[in-house]
Amino acid sequence: MSTKTLSKEAEARIIDFFNKSVDPESLAKTIRKLNYVLALSTLQECQTLQINKTSVEDGFYWLNQLAEILNPYLDVE
Repeated sequence: MSTKTLSKEAEARIIDFFNKSVDPESLAKTIRKLNYVLALSTLQECQTLQINKTSVEDGFYWLNQLAEILNPYLDVE
């Protein structure tokens, strides 16, 4: 995992993007759908497309983390 910090400009642009451009709940829903498709395609192990499974697992994890930040779903009891 990288521990690089974002510049103030990058932070401001990200905050602006999430505050004005995107509904967090719909983005989280879209991320979860994307992760589902990603998981299905990985499970099918398409012979024509060689993928790095470690990279896919990392991407799946971090996309889920982003979805949880945008719209906590798994933490709800």
